[in-house]
Amino acid sequence: MKSLPEDLQTPKQSLDEFSSIAKRVLGYLPNVVSKKTTAKNYLILSSVVAGTSKFARPINKKLFIFDIEGFYRKYNEFLSVVDKIKDRKAVTSEEYNIIDSVVYTIQQSIGVGMDFLCNPNSARKHVGNRFEELIRLIITGLGIKNDKVVFKIPYPSEGGEKLYSCETDIIVSPHSSVKSGTKAIDKNEIVVSLKTTSKDRMGKIFLDKLLMQKFAKHPVKVVGIFLNDVQRKETEKTSYTFVSGLFMVYTKFLTRLEGVYFVDPPPVTQKAPYNQHISSFSKFIAEDIWKLLSP
Repeated sequence: MKSLPEDLQTPKQSLDEFSSIAKRVLGYLPNVVSKKTTAKNYLILSSVVAGTSKFARPINKKLFIFDIEGFYRKYNEFLSVVDKIKDRKAVTSEEYNIIDSVVYTIQQSIGVGMDFLCNPNSARKHVGNRFEELIRLIITGLGIKNDKVVFKIPYPSEGGEKLYSCETDIIVSPHSSVKSGTKAIDKNEIVVSLKTTSKDRMGKIFLDKLLMQKFAKHPVKVVGIFLNDVQRKETEKTSYTFVSGLFMVYTKFLTRLEGVYFVDPPPVTQKAPYNQHISSFSKFIAEDIWKLLSP
């Protein structure tokens, strides 16, 4: 078996692999966590090893499942809910909570594990990669085709025409296979931007949509999916990184995205006018993805 740091940095090929790594981290935490500090709705875990202190990213107390048996039970319920959504059956409010809680626990257990065990620069990249893999596997579990596509957009330069690579995180398709390619975007497919946080990235999604619509010469459906927008401040405090005013300026004066979704939404996004544009991740996979994929 791989060491835990190795396992955390290894790409995952199935939801069960994600469940396994989450359970490994949940089993590891009691052995390493020296202190849990409450900061608003979050916990900040810290560890002291050989006189050196390490602090993990904030954990939402309502979403994170610390107990291994509790996680195992919720994970199996989550798989049942995914099957239910695949069959286009209605989802209960409790099942919405299960989706967000299980996805959050898997992703944040990976993040916290890397905070304690891995190099910070390496961890940043791997945490983002695992988030992309996790969301893609969930969408695949719904029976929906998806793929990563790099658009090649031509532009003039002093040396003649060159190609700008516009890389998507994933394209989600209502077809039997993804039709978008390097030179075209299918009008019925959705371009999905997957990021662990919107910090310093929100503007790029709006600009990419404008760019892709110019390139495609027709409206393009674009959504953003984020894990959260909260960070540790100093050692025992938290701060939110969602820039609400800028989001509304982009929405009003640049273009409107088809949706923005958080697994752990910042509190301000649940108030008007933001709640007209921003929802929970569970709503995306239970409702909105189907509406957006309809012609």
